[in-house]
Order: sequence, then C-alpha cells, then structure tokens
Amino acid sequence: MRLDNRDDSELRKIEWEVGVNKWAEGSCLFKMGQTAVYCTATVEDKVPFFLKGRNSGWITAEYSMIPRATEKRVIRDVKNGKVNGRSQEIQRLIGRSLRAGVNMAMLGERTITVDCDVIQADGGTRTASINGGFIALYDALRKTYKENLMAYGIVKNLISAVSIGIINNKVLLDLNYYEDSNADVDMNFVMTDKNNIIEIQGSAEKKSFSKKSLLSMYEIAEKGIAKIIEAQIKALNL
Repeated sequence: MRLDNRDDSELRKIEWEVGVNKWAEGSCLFKMGQTAVYCTATVEDKVPFFLKGRNSGWITAEYSMIPRATEKRVIRDVKNGKVNGRSQEIQRLIGRSLRAGVNMAMLGERTITVDCDVIQADGGTRTASINGGFIALYDALRKTYKENLMAYGIVKNLISAVSIGIINNKVLLDLNYYEDSNADVDMNFVMTDKNNIIEIQGSAEKKSFSKKSLLSMYEIAEKGIAKIIEAQIKALNL
C-alpha cells in the first residue's frame, strides 16, 4: 500500500491554473500531488545565431527550484555563479520535449522561452515541468498566432510526461519523493498524444531490471500519459 493510498498505477491528483502571470504571453501553475511548478512562456522576436535567416523559430527552457521548494533550503544557482548540473540536464530535457510538439518553421523567427520554477517539490519535478510547461507554451502560441494551432500545423502534438519506478518488485506510477528515493528502478517517459515516444530516461538505482519489467513500465506509463493529456485538454479548453 502506498502512503497516499493510491493504486500502483494511479496518478497523483492533477491541478492547474492557466493565465496566472499578468505579463507573460503564456503561464500555468501546474500541480501533481504535492509538487507544484510555476511555468511561464515568453515570446521574443529573435532567434539564436544558428537560426538567423532560416525563417525558423526556437523553443528553449529554463528550470530551477526556489530555495524552500524542498525540506531543506537549497542555495540559489546565482550564488554559485552558474546553473548546477541537475538543473541544466532537466532544462535541456524540457526544451527537447516541448520542441517535439511544435512546428519550428511555422513560428517564424521567434524564440519562446519556457521558465519552469519549482515552488514545492515532492518528486516528479521534471515531468510536472514538462506538463505545465506545455500548457504555458500552448497558451502563449494561441495568444501570439490567434489561429487554430492544430489545424494550421503550428502545434503537431500535445506533450506530456510521467515518472514510473519499481519498488519491492512492484511497478508504481507517478512517484512522490519518498517513493523515488527508495526506488530500485527510476524512469521518466515523455510522449505525445498519439502515443509516440519522445524520450525515455531510466536507470537501475539498486538492481537491474528485465525486458518484461520495462514493457510493463511502458504500458502503465502510456495509460498515465493519456490521463495527463486529458487534463491538459481541459486546462486549455481544447
């Protein structure tokens, strides 16, 4: 039995609020259980140097935790003068994931930066950032282009992500911090609304796992992704 009384293949409660930032082109406060991420999307009429003159846009992401997002205070990156390795790896994952859902050529020479700030962390911060970040991104695209994003091909797919792991030979969906820190296997799945895989991150934390276990995790993750997509559709009134 899980501490929060969920079934093994049950997501934590998903909550959202769209348009929480007065200034950003798109924004969303996204919660999965006790994990809460404040996501904003900023649209700028410029592109990185490697895209200049190519009539293509760019989507990038930044990720950070506020100091008391966790049980003990963490030091801000600015104190160290650079983004720490974990944050850098996560924001690259978020950027890759979001770009997979958008037709870059349709953006024109624009850059959209999605900032994901974790205000409370209880496991699954990177997956919650992707889920909330995509809502903020879509919100910004809708306001910027004022067109049917799916019909005009600006948005190719809805994007969502979920964590999954194995603890005591049981496959558990959407791990909280306690479960994640005790997992024998820890994985993250990023997928589209068409069930295509964008990225799978996984590692055996304590012991190796079989192909059968991998397929079981995939099948449960796929069902969890579908429910998160449903939540995104409701949040965006699609």
